[in-house]
Amino acid sequence: MSPLLPFSQPIDHDGVARAMALVKLFCESVESFGQFCAVESANVPQPWRQLLDHESHMTVAMEKFYKTTVGLQVVAELKPPAMSAADCDWYAREIFLLHPDGAVIQYGIVRIDLSQVNTATAQAILRAHLPLGRILLEAGLWLQVQHVQLMELLPSVYWQALFSATHTHLQTQARTFGRVASIRVAGKQAVDLLEIVAPPLKGDQLIVGREFPQP
Repeated sequence: MSPLLPFSQPIDHDGVARAMALVKLFCESVESFGQFCAVESANVPQPWRQLLDHESHMTVAMEKFYKTTVGLQVVAELKPPAMSAADCDWYAREIFLLHPDGAVIQYGIVRIDLSQVNTATAQAILRAHLPLGRILLEAGLWLQVQHVQLMELLPSVYWQALFSATHTHLQTQARTFGRVASIRVAGKQAVDLLEIVAPPLKGDQLIVGREFPQP
């Protein structure tokens, strides 16, 4: 796994490079994760476009779309070596967002500089009980979601392994769409995000296994 690096470098406006950098935190071979391709909004079909093409938190977008709260499942975490949770500034995790019925509706990787939030917020993030977007919003922080770039993903074998234990109903090799984004907290770069809508169900083109609600 790649080490966590400081946010000292400017934002790379190559969306594919940004996505690959985050993937490498948890997947040694980007090729085994899948093939990314940058896409324009007009080339993203619905409902993926509605879910992804905005400068808001994906937690908010998913909860608005499904008209329910979403849950968090942490797949893996990454902290700097020899640092405890109490003094860890750099933190990354690989996650699923879950519908209340247990279905995966989103895969994500988040990398955050915890020094940019207060202690209570950092502790809430590290407890990993709630989605990041909900924690940041409830903390009342001044947030800016920026540098959104849309991606098409053709998943590979990593996804098969990731979903094989509990989510075998998904077409883990079917194309899906996602985005990379960043979040500024109080004007300072604090969060890098890769957010991918769950792939379709086996046997159809639904992304989570139920009819899409009307906007």
